[in-house]
Amino acid sequence: MALARLSRQAKRPYGFCVKLTAVAVMGLCFMFLWSVLSSSSTSVTVQRESFDDIGEPASRNTKVRTFEPQSNKKEVKKRESNEKVKSESDLEKSKKGVNASVSSSVNEHKSEKKRKEIGNKKKERARTKFPKGETEENNGSEESEDEDSQKEKEDDEEEGLVVDGKEQALDREGEVTEDAEEEGVLVEKVDRDSVETLENEGGESSKGRKKTKKIKGPLFDPKAQYNWKLCSTKSKHNYIPCIDFEVGSGYRHTERSCPRTPPMCLVPLPRDGYGHPVRWPDSKVKILYQNVAHPKLAAFIKKHSWVMESGEYLSFPQDQSEFKGGIFHYLESIEEMVPDIEWGKNIRVILDIGCTDSSFVASLFDKDVLTLSLGLKDDLVDLAQVALERGFPALVSPFGSRRLPFPSDVFDAIHCSGCTISWHSNGGKHLLEMNRILRPGGYFILSTKHDNIEDEEAMTSLTASICWNILAHKTDDVGEVGVKIYQKPESNDIYELWRKKNPPLCKENENPDAAWYVPMKTCLHTIPSAIEQHGTEWPEEWPKRLETYPDWFNDKEKLIADTKHWNSIVDKSYLTGIGIDWTNIRNVMDMKAIYGGFAAVLTKQKVWVMNVVPVHAPDTLPVIFERGLVGAYHDWCESFSTYPRSYDLLHADHLFSRLKNRCKQPVSIVVEMDRILRPGGWAIIRDKVEILDPLEGILKSLQWEIRMTYAQNKEGLICAQKTMWRP
Repeated sequence: MALARLSRQAKRPYGFCVKLTAVAVMGLCFMFLWSVLSSSSTSVTVQRESFDDIGEPASRNTKVRTFEPQSNKKEVKKRESNEKVKSESDLEKSKKGVNASVSSSVNEHKSEKKRKEIGNKKKERARTKFPKGETEENNGSEESEDEDSQKEKEDDEEEGLVVDGKEQALDREGEVTEDAEEEGVLVEKVDRDSVETLENEGGESSKGRKKTKKIKGPLFDPKAQYNWKLCSTKSKHNYIPCIDFEVGSGYRHTERSCPRTPPMCLVPLPRDGYGHPVRWPDSKVKILYQNVAHPKLAAFIKKHSWVMESGEYLSFPQDQSEFKGGIFHYLESIEEMVPDIEWGKNIRVILDIGCTDSSFVASLFDKDVLTLSLGLKDDLVDLAQVALERGFPALVSPFGSRRLPFPSDVFDAIHCSGCTISWHSNGGKHLLEMNRILRPGGYFILSTKHDNIEDEEAMTSLTASICWNILAHKTDDVGEVGVKIYQKPESNDIYELWRKKNPPLCKENENPDAAWYVPMKTCLHTIPSAIEQHGTEWPEEWPKRLETYPDWFNDKEKLIADTKHWNSIVDKSYLTGIGIDWTNIRNVMDMKAIYGGFAAVLTKQKVWVMNVVPVHAPDTLPVIFERGLVGAYHDWCESFSTYPRSYDLLHADHLFSRLKNRCKQPVSIVVEMDRILRPGGWAIIRDKVEILDPLEGILKSLQWEIRMTYAQNKEGLICAQKTMWRP
């Protein structure tokens, strides 16, 4: 009505003044609308230099969400964005520039109402990423995103960071999913189960497609409040969530079986209290009894002379062992039987099946042999916790129907002394699993105290069928132990002369390195022969092996850069600059190892490192073993296979930023860290600032002491120490 009246008045002689007034009013209205729209579409980035104010509610740095109501703008937390901030002068040049800025966050959920307010009338294509045929909005923002990713790459190079490139997530069904790099683009929290495979515009199903897109969301809810409580499980302070599977009145340990929802409770301390572990190397000969006490251990101690209860300690006399005559006599007799077994030179990485007194592991440590003990966690006494408390590598894993979490052809030797495994039963699948992980030309050392004729004949027939050569068979009169040493073939030539063909050779498309929730196969994998395959040649002698990069690895520059990167960080920061007393550090875990550079640098220290390669990351674990280090595959959406209070230091380098949308409850990863870390233990976490911000609040809710925080550009570091606190 007002506009119509003005138009009629404009026809009169004095209409010129009215025209000027109308133009001025319309101009002011346009400017007001423009300022409102531009303020809601531009991104705000705040550069932080420290984490001192992380606890403040308004300390989030990111893009302001476009779907928030106008009245709640002040309550929206700011988060740091990886996208470039366009200057106001660029935004004022054209309205198209505003639309490009709004559409640059292609991963965000957008409401139809808000898009109409900002003048975006383009048709809605999807609520998540587009697998094909992006809209004009997406195309308009591609150039900006490319510039941002290039800027991030340059920043990483300036800081000396080693980036492992784009990672492809491999789930249990084998579906490949892309893990996008735009970590700064955050949206509402989305349950992993709600992620759906998109269809294209024509309605064509994407079932046949291998690549799918996932909605990216915040890893931690910054508004969440945590009220912790103790776990009320039957195993109490020794709770291992994915192994202690409750059945009726007891537990079943025969197979890994995780709870449907990750545990969000804290494992209690031992009933009689927990004391700071004995420092290395004194822990080799004594440990605090109360730290490892469990019901069956007391009865076990009474039957064995190699472990003694001495007041508050468990002691391990060096002259006592399960092997009569002593462990040193046992090791010397093995070298006499097979001279090529040179402990600490030719033989560096060993898997010891079944944890006994750890004297085998302890003695080999003095010879520079890295022995990983495999606790079978059956109904008998499992001494893996004792081994870890003494400062020796150990992993707990049922040995039922699934493969062990190791790649193929990596162990120099496998040792089994008095283990209760029936190798020849079930088609010999357990021995075939040993054949899979044993290096070509590697040794299988089997010692038994009481020979069963039927079992021995079955074992002889089985080892002959898989072409293992018996190098030595000796019954030690002193030790009263029968020792057999087998050797795996070094090439496929012997298989060509193989007549029975039972067990058969595995199919060519059968991946020998696939190990996470993969059933054991009753077939033989051929010996690697191609140049690009690992296991084709025996590694260099230790310690030259650590810095000799294998010929089959085709990107040695990355491996060298990774080692230099961690060498600089450890020497200049971790050892001197963050307040850790390394005399109290023995058991270390690298939660997202790449090439083992972090562990390689720490070989100078008196520590050992468990290198964990996440199952969704590129498979670099064979490289780690090739360098003479140990590790395992793991999915951090589940609990790790170890006892509570196992590690002195946890190292997580960009672990959380690589786990977006993989886990239903990402906070459970922090709970798991609290479970496996000893009271007084340390955690070094390096990641994006927007991840470390709420993570620090979670650690504080667990009563961890934040010893140091640091931020530079968009990257940060938290160094925290776990306390004795329990709710």
